[in-house]
Amino acid sequence: MKHTKLPQEFDEKVIKVGRVSKKTKGGNHMSFTALVVVGDRKSRVGIALGKAKDVMNAIQKAVKKAKKHLITVPLHGTTLPHELKIKFGAAKVIMKPAPLGTGVIAGGSIRSVLELAGVKDVVAKTLGTNNRLSNVTATFNALKKMSDIVAVKRALGQVPTPKVKESK
Repeated sequence: MKHTKLPQEFDEKVIKVGRVSKKTKGGNHMSFTALVVVGDRKSRVGIALGKAKDVMNAIQKAVKKAKKHLITVPLHGTTLPHELKIKFGAAKVIMKPAPLGTGVIAGGSIRSVLELAGVKDVVAKTLGTNNRLSNVTATFNALKKMSDIVAVKRALGQVPTPKVKESK
C-alpha cells in the first residue's frame, strides 16, 4: 500500500537557528532557538520563535506557535495597498507597492515573510540592523498595520461611502 502525502496548508521557512549556552554548576547547559515563518502564499502569514533542547523540537514548537498567531495581509492584486515605513528596535523597514511583474525585490529574511504572505510584486529595504529576528518582526508588524485599499481610499475621500436607507 502506497502512502500519499497530504498537501500542506502552509509553507514553512526556517529563518534562523541559534545555539544558546548557559553556564551552570554542573557544566554548560545547551539549548536551541528557531525563528520560523509560516504562510499559505495567499495572504495569511505568521512568525514565531521556538526554544527547545534540540533543533527539531525548537522548529516544531515555532511552527505550531506561528500557526496560532496568523495574520491576514490585505493585498491589492499581487502587491501591497500602500507604502509603509516601520521601526522595531534598531530595524527600519520600508515597503513600497510595485507594478505587476516586478517581483519581490527584498533582502534576506524580509523576502521570506513577503513571499509566504503571498505578495508577488513589492520593493522592500531594511535599514539599521542586520539582526534577522528584528527585521522579520518589523516586517510582520508592518504587514499587521497594513490597511485595506478601500479603507485607505475612503479615508482620503476617493471612494464614496455606501448610503444606508433610512426606515420610516
